[in-house]
Amino acid sequence: MKEHPFMAEVGESSGSQSSSQIWAKLVPLQAQQSDIEVCSDEMIVSSQITSSSQVKHDWCKITWNADMLTAMMQNKSSNDILVDDAVVRREDVVEIKCGTEMVLGPNREEYLSYIFKLMPNQETCKKKLKISVDVEHAKCSICLNIWHDVITIAPCLHNFCNGCFSEWLKRSQKKHSGVLCPQCRAVVQFAGRNPFLRNIEDEILQADPSLKRSDEEIALIDSYATIRSNLAIRSERGSRRKRGWAYDGDEYASEESDDVGPQCPQCGSAIGGFQCNQQTIHIQCQNCGGMMPSRADMDVPQHCSGCDGSFCGAYWQAQRVTRSEYHPVCNHETFRPITERCISQSGRTLQEVVAEWIRKLNNREIDRTRMPLNHAERITAATHVCSTCYEKLVSFLLYWFRISLPKYHLPSDASQREDCWYGYACRTQHHNEEHARKRNHVCRPTRGA
Repeated sequence: MKEHPFMAEVGESSGSQSSSQIWAKLVPLQAQQSDIEVCSDEMIVSSQITSSSQVKHDWCKITWNADMLTAMMQNKSSNDILVDDAVVRREDVVEIKCGTEMVLGPNREEYLSYIFKLMPNQETCKKKLKISVDVEHAKCSICLNIWHDVITIAPCLHNFCNGCFSEWLKRSQKKHSGVLCPQCRAVVQFAGRNPFLRNIEDEILQADPSLKRSDEEIALIDSYATIRSNLAIRSERGSRRKRGWAYDGDEYASEESDDVGPQCPQCGSAIGGFQCNQQTIHIQCQNCGGMMPSRADMDVPQHCSGCDGSFCGAYWQAQRVTRSEYHPVCNHETFRPITERCISQSGRTLQEVVAEWIRKLNNREIDRTRMPLNHAERITAATHVCSTCYEKLVSFLLYWFRISLPKYHLPSDASQREDCWYGYACRTQHHNEEHARKRNHVCRPTRGA
């Protein structure tokens, strides 16, 4: 029997304080239900079997945390309930935040679902400003410590310690033809000190002195630092740039040079009726490092809809431009529509399966909530994606294909596997083949986030 809309009532705990201000809401996913307003520091949410019944069944208790950005939810019902698809057993407590999905029972097909949403107010806005930077996002990926004398590289905009990246730059120039980002392996064209992030670096260290390095470590990393001003970095790919770089044994500095970096083919001559001028904005391809004009007047995509990265394959194919010694250009195979990839690259059996599930995706028959791509709701069969995002999409579709298979279609060893506690969210399955074969991962997580 499906229960009727929920009612909220203040918990009887002596620590709960009622307030006229609504600080959170439970927003139903079912259109016929109404919002549940939370205006107490501690509140029990209850339901009733029929609209006329006075018998109430407790569902959960919600307690506002001191940070004013999260809350604790305790299961008070007789059933298991789902919080972001993770099972929460009776009397268990989990942390919830804005956007958390809560289901009354153990499955979403038979029970009502709600989204927990925090309501903005002046006090919480101030709190958000104070804790908006995650310490893990303020660490150099080379030394794994908080930035010191932070520099930013372009076009990928990753950040590193000056000393760490200076050493990386020196070694890269000696051993390789170009410099790649230590974090994402994109071609690096520029590097410069970032005073804004330097202020954030100082604030973090003031808030948590345990993150500070010793004076000896600071002195050592300062001795490696050679970037003193904005630096244009040469990429020796047979291309040329007006500004190059120089290392005089003490520090890097920009200087006038005949060598130039990757050039745009349309800067030198008109191709396809278009030629760049001094006002033309250029973007760099993340795959080959080549340059292309940013064109809003064309229907040809220049960015992957899955990761927002820029790729030149489709643009230069439309202009009928091929790679040359002076112009890095991607093969169009690296950036194509989803359906085109399915037809030309998949084997026969895989082609039929992927094509079928792409049609289902196009017809919106698949829940896109956990699709590992940006702009998931806008993805269609005609969307251009890069090779990396296409692989993620195929994995997502094959997961749904596997869910749809009856057990009797599975090999005996697969149908008899025990479920992994972490289900589809298990990270071990991707690098440990023995674990991947031993446990079933086509299931919801019952442990972990």
